[in-house]
Amino acid sequence: MEKTKIKELEKVVVKFVGDSGDGMQLTGTQFAGTSAFLGNDIATFPDYPAEIRAPQGTVAGVSGFQVHIGKSHIHTPGDKSDVLVAMNAAALRANLYSVPSGNTIIIDTDNFKRKDWEKAGYDSDPLESEELKKFNVVKAPITSLTRKALEGIGLDNKSITRSKNMFALGVVYWLFSRPMDYTERFLKGKFGKKEMILEGNMKALKAGYYFAETIEALPSAYTVLPSDMEKGRYKSVMGNEATAWGFLAAAEKSDKNLFLGSYPITPATDILQEVAKHKHFGAKAFQAEDEIAGIAAAIGAAFAGDFAITTTSGPGLALKGEAIGLAVMTELPIVIVDVQRGGPSTGLPTKTEQSDLLQALYGRNGESPVVVVAAKSPSDCFDMAYNASKIAMEHVTPVILLTDGYVANGSQPWKIKKMADLDDIVPYTINSSDNAETWEPYIRDENTLARKWVVPGTEGFEHRIGGLEKDETTGNVSYAPENHEKMVKVREEKVARVANYIPDLKVEGNQEGDLLIVGWGGTFGALLTAGEEVEANGRIGLAHFNYIKPLPKNTAEVFSRFKKIVVCELNNGQFVKYLRAELPQFDYLQYNKIQGLPFSTSELIDRFTEILKED
Repeated sequence: MEKTKIKELEKVVVKFVGDSGDGMQLTGTQFAGTSAFLGNDIATFPDYPAEIRAPQGTVAGVSGFQVHIGKSHIHTPGDKSDVLVAMNAAALRANLYSVPSGNTIIIDTDNFKRKDWEKAGYDSDPLESEELKKFNVVKAPITSLTRKALEGIGLDNKSITRSKNMFALGVVYWLFSRPMDYTERFLKGKFGKKEMILEGNMKALKAGYYFAETIEALPSAYTVLPSDMEKGRYKSVMGNEATAWGFLAAAEKSDKNLFLGSYPITPATDILQEVAKHKHFGAKAFQAEDEIAGIAAAIGAAFAGDFAITTTSGPGLALKGEAIGLAVMTELPIVIVDVQRGGPSTGLPTKTEQSDLLQALYGRNGESPVVVVAAKSPSDCFDMAYNASKIAMEHVTPVILLTDGYVANGSQPWKIKKMADLDDIVPYTINSSDNAETWEPYIRDENTLARKWVVPGTEGFEHRIGGLEKDETTGNVSYAPENHEKMVKVREEKVARVANYIPDLKVEGNQEGDLLIVGWGGTFGALLTAGEEVEANGRIGLAHFNYIKPLPKNTAEVFSRFKKIVVCELNNGQFVKYLRAELPQFDYLQYNKIQGLPFSTSELIDRFTEILKED
């Protein structure tokens, strides 16, 4: 057989879509993992319905996983699909918009019978439509070919059908010259004790690969060569996984045990599950009966001397509000992670949004200031979990860490860090210089205004805490009017002084010029990519915020260097409201999207180009 010619590509976007039970998340994860193993830069975007099992074959039940791999550095999962793998008619209908004309669509024709396309909302067979003639359509009976390949191995029909995702993965592996050994090792680990299921998946994978090799509809195979990333040991990491590891590293660095009190909620649950795997590091994971119990347990653990965290999402942060106030009043170091999703109420549990910012800043009774920080990418979740922990323990204060569904479920290569390379974390606790005779629970460090974090039962340093207002030094209950006013202002100033210990705001691109793009959290990749694309039309810079309360000290100076400022958020304008309150001397333009979807670079490019043309 003549050897297939392999074409090199700089980058490519592949999207796997099918019914919720078709295994598209696993298929996409395996393609991403294999590409990362080969040295490609990657970014992924899982997109799935909230229902555990939406009606089969309907648009509402479509689950997708988009993978962007590149030789050059990439920052987003990509706007448009170079290759779409559609396992049924509903998946095609829901995702055809993402495929430009001329690109490849691989279709499982077994799921395009009349009942299938009618359930998907088509009036006629889409495979016969003029619309599909614009694409390179590969019609493959994936389901029946999988059944034929697995005949006689003893698997039941349901298990055989479920293996069709491996057949589809094999087709894409051939198309992009990916080896199968990474997935073969995964399958052996996952199904090692279920020999028939392992055999079925392995056969389906290879059957798909060799099917693609033999059909004329795929005349060429492609490859994406390894990226020139900095040398080191890398792992493909998801945001929630990186968040958990950041906390584990912080506990190790501070010589504390990690305690996580949490109630499972989408999309934050993976952090609880990841921490629970690492009891050998001294981590304690407590699945509470509800959100309030989760944070209350964390506050108790913090009082007892553990480094305590709690995790949640959207409505869970609202339930934790009263207890966060207790943490503010008692001045104990805890980190509250909010993996944002679309709201209000249960809203869009599996879709991303940045709509909890105002709740994080202000969503408590009374004057209740906390430090608020945000992660900008899956790998950045490690750094910001670590940095949030450092602030909490060194300033003895609650910290809210905001991520979002896009960052938490997405993945990218992460250079594994050595503990020796991480900043020291020195909890502000009593030491040999403290005299029990003169010590008072609310005496503060003159620079940070932090009070010392003292484990109860320490001889000579016994003290009480609680939710009632404290005397400014003894910590005893005080209703004195002047004391309350002073304590309110001290707690606010204590948070404000954290600005002296965080990095300055950095600007990507031009350091001064026509337009400053402002963002925060998980929008970083899209904003950076769009800003670089529009750069030819003007002098553009990007200021992306990891630290939100307090703002970096040089924020006003950075803003003053640009003629126009546009604040881009996946909400109705929450950060820009905060900026207008904190820095009212500047004019702010806005670009907001509230669709449960991340920004596409193309829509940002259009908006930035318009702004540059405006007088």
